[in-house]
Amino acid sequence: MKKILYIVSLITFLSLTSCEEVVDLKLDTAPAKLVIDASIDWEKGTTGNEQTIKLSTTTGYYSNVIPSVSGATVFVTNSSNTVFNFIEDVPNSGNYNCTTFAPVLGDTYVLTVNYAGQTYTGSEKMIAVPDIANVTQRNDAGFSGEDIEVKFFFQDNPLENNSYLTRYKTPVKAFPEFEAFDDRFEQGNLMFGLYSNEDLKAGDTIDYTLHGISKQYFNYMRILLGNAGTAGGSPFQTPPATVRGNMVNQTNETKYCLGYFRVCEVVKTQYVVQ
Repeated sequence: MKKILYIVSLITFLSLTSCEEVVDLKLDTAPAKLVIDASIDWEKGTTGNEQTIKLSTTTGYYSNVIPSVSGATVFVTNSSNTVFNFIEDVPNSGNYNCTTFAPVLGDTYVLTVNYAGQTYTGSEKMIAVPDIANVTQRNDAGFSGEDIEVKFFFQDNPLENNSYLTRYKTPVKAFPEFEAFDDRFEQGNLMFGLYSNEDLKAGDTIDYTLHGISKQYFNYMRILLGNAGTAGGSPFQTPPATVRGNMVNQTNETKYCLGYFRVCEVVKTQYVVQ
């Protein structure tokens, strides 16, 4: 019996300490595509004149560097044909800045990007956002009854069909968390964004941002968040796929870009967990 146990133990030890070879799969890299990160957010209480649009390209799976795009011509035009030019701040940074942007609720804006002989355009309407009415906290949430839950309340406009995007930045997550939803079943009601995490504790700060977004952008974000795995494992989760935004290549439609041009009003608040 002792001999058998010794042999079994030896086999187990060898299996646990055997060498593992790291295999790098040879993946085909598709031709690089332009990525347009054009989020024009007008925070309440500010002029909204300073805005930034970021341009980059896709890259290989194993690459740790996101290639920036330099030398592009970037500008936004409003419904009065006023042109707001976005100029690259530092060569090869891919950051294009404007200090004279003029946000107007309900106005329609068109973004134009000229790069590598291709012209991309997209349009969006500046959407309003309600104020944050109040914030509540409970400490007996979750299945265990011991999780902290924070709600950020706001009043939905009963005269409009509205869509929203919420952003939560907390010390318990390395990256911000997002949620897109609409007022389809809450028309005119007091709505709320909810954040709960088992690692959240007293003294932690939650940075909360509420965006008023278009229906088109709401649909885009729902698909994007589903692909990112934030659908909570739902059986109706959208299968992973390339998600195209509202920027269209006017020169050659087959050479499409990625990313989205959005314009929206946002409201922000910070809450310190009690």
